[in-house]
Amino acid sequence: MLFTDLSSERVVKALSKAGFRVIRRGKHIGMSNGKCHLTIPHHKRVNPYTLRSIIRDADLTDEEFKELL
Repeated sequence: MLFTDLSSERVVKALSKAGFRVIRRGKHIGMSNGKCHLTIPHHKRVNPYTLRSIIRDADLTDEEFKELL
């Protein structure tokens, strides 16, 4: 499943619910849960293929991420 039209802020909110914390902000948003570090581009619309990679790196399935939204 490809997620389209999701902003970086919405992605950050969803990942925060999964236990990730923002560790830095700038052109990219860095998040970590202590084991895994993620880099999210700070855009109004995150590319669906980039988002799929972020979801995989966070050890989440598409269904789990959809529930977090």
